Amino acid sequence: MPQAEQDRSVFRAIADPTRRAILDRLRKGPAPVNELASAFAQSRPAISKHLRILRELNVVSERRQGRERVYQLEPAELKDVADWILPYRGFWQQSLGNLKSYLENE
Repeated sequence: MPQAEQDRSVFRAIADPTRRAILDRLRKGPAPVNELASAFAQSRPAISKHLRILRELNVVSERRQGRERVYQLEPAELKDVADWILPYRGFWQQSLGNLKSYLENE
């Protein structure tokens, strides 16, 4: 898959709120699929589908531990997203600074 197409795929993957919530949980450390699924109102097969998409994009990895599948975050795959959003950080810091000044002067 060409790099630009892969990048768009990662952006599409993290656009889904359920997948972002899964990634947020995996920031705390690896977790078995049943633990991940228990945090959502969706069915386990639906969560497995989300995990498959994340796994295919190498955003998470999967390993067998006994009878369980344990998922782990692979943050290096999100570097392109971080690089893309970095320039906006200055914008938000400036905007928040302006808001702070405005509120202090009111």
